[in-house]
Amino acid sequence: MGLRRDAREAAAQYLYQREMQGDESDTALTEFYDMRGLSPSGRRFCDALLQGWMRHRESVDEAIRKNALNFEFNRLSAVDRNVLRVATYELLHCPDVPPAVAINEAIEIAKKFSTGDSGKFVNGVLDNIRKQFRASVKPSAH
Repeated sequence: MGLRRDAREAAAQYLYQREMQGDESDTALTEFYDMRGLSPSGRRFCDALLQGWMRHRESVDEAIRKNALNFEFNRLSAVDRNVLRVATYELLHCPDVPPAVAINEAIEIAKKFSTGDSGKFVNGVLDNIRKQFRASVKPSAH
């Protein structure tokens, strides 16, 4: 497994843990990293994903709400919701990550940790977000 995949998995797992424990603080992050065994580079990338989601949490969650058609946000599987959070943050706020990479990574993580249908569901939601984001970005004038 690649370093970034491992960091993405860790970020989704940490958000899931945080949600399940109802803990809005990040006091358990160091303990999580020690237990998870991420490399220093993996930790830095995971930190960037988590901090980015925290900074843009409202817009990221709103994008998921708007694009998880026929699904109420709070009724999504907690695993799927947190995989979507990491990937949506990357789609909207990480121009150095190609959209196809963010989407494919999220699909693989969802397949690994969630239900058999989660890969298709995650793909559909993220592809909708990608299309919506692409349509809202104005081409720059040269």
